[in-house]
Amino acid sequence: MDDQEKEEILSAAQKFFRERLAENHLKNTEKLVTVEKFNVNPFTWRYLAKFAFGDISPESLAKALIYPRVLGTSIATSFGTMLQYFSVDVLKGYASTTQGIDIEFDDAVDGRHKYCQLKAGPNTINKDDVKTIEDHFKAVKALARTNGLHVAMDDCIVGVLYGERKQLSTHYKNIDEDYPVLVGQVFWEHLTGDKNFYYELIDAFASVADEIDSSQAMRRTIRELAYDIKVREMKKAEGD
Repeated sequence: MDDQEKEEILSAAQKFFRERLAENHLKNTEKLVTVEKFNVNPFTWRYLAKFAFGDISPESLAKALIYPRVLGTSIATSFGTMLQYFSVDVLKGYASTTQGIDIEFDDAVDGRHKYCQLKAGPNTINKDDVKTIEDHFKAVKALARTNGLHVAMDDCIVGVLYGERKQLSTHYKNIDEDYPVLVGQVFWEHLTGDKNFYYELIDAFASVADEIDSSQAMRRTIRELAYDIKVREMKKAEGD
C-alpha cells in the first residue's frame, strides 16, 4: 500500500467518524439539559459529585450526571454497531464478494492473500460468534478447493480494529487456535505495511473533536443542566 492509499483511508476514516459517530454524539450530548434525561440514583448522585468535584453545587451535580454518559461506553458501543459502515465507507477498496468475508487484501507482512472478518474490539464477540466465524472460514477453504485454489489456515483471519492481544476475550482465543486473530496495531500493519498507521488512525479520529466544537457544547450543556438542577432544588425547598 502506497502513501496515497494510506492517506485515502485516513481521510475516509475521519469522514466516517465525523458523520456516523461524532455528529450524533454531539447532538445527544446537547439534549442532556434536564434531570429527566438521566436515570438518577439518589443514593449515589451527591456522593459522586462530592467525591469527584469536592462539593454538591448544581454544577458539580450536573457534571456527575453528564460525564459518565458522554465519556462512558456509549460511543464505543456505537462504534461497534457501525462496523458494517466502517467496512463500506473506509475499507471499500478491499470489499470482499465472498460470503461471510468483510475484506480481502494482500498481506503487507507475509505477502499472502487474506480473507478477513472485521471485528471492532477485543471483547466484541460472544460464544455463538465463534462457530459462525469458523464456518465462514471453512466455506472459504471449500470454495477455494472447488476452484482449484489453495487457501491455508493462516490466510483466513479475524481483524480486530483496536486493542491489544493481551486484551482478547476467551472467544477470540478459541478462534486463534485455528485462525489468526490480528489485533489493533498488528492488524493495521498487516493491511497497510506501516507500523505507525494504527496510531495515525487514532489521531485522525481524535482530530474530529476539534471540528465539532465539542468542548464548548459540553460546557453549555453542563451550564443548562446545572440551572435545571438549581431550579428543582429551589422548588423543593419552597415545598418544604
